[in-house]
Amino acid sequence: MMEMLIPVAICSILFIGLPWLIFHYVTQWKKNATLTVEDENLLDELHALARRLEDRMTTIERIVAADNPGFRPSLRGGRERDEDLELPRSEERELQTSRPRRRDH
Repeated sequence: MMEMLIPVAICSILFIGLPWLIFHYVTQWKKNATLTVEDENLLDELHALARRLEDRMTTIERIVAADNPGFRPSLRGGRERDEDLELPRSEERELQTSRPRRRDH
């Protein structure tokens, strides 16, 4: 009886248990690889905060440049003037509202 039980146990472990374990963890990795709704909200908040800080920095640089003619604003991101490449605020808001939202699968 014991001689027949060992090969059955080995075969069931190899052909049922091992594939189940592998597919289980592959599924878990795929599920965790996507952004959750909370992650997207956090990224949106951080993006909005970065924009506000950028606006504040630009305002401070303008004030200092008005008081000190020799002041030269810092070059952020390799661009000499951020205003040259930015969209007007109305167009920017329009793009943000029309942007499709990612859905959590």
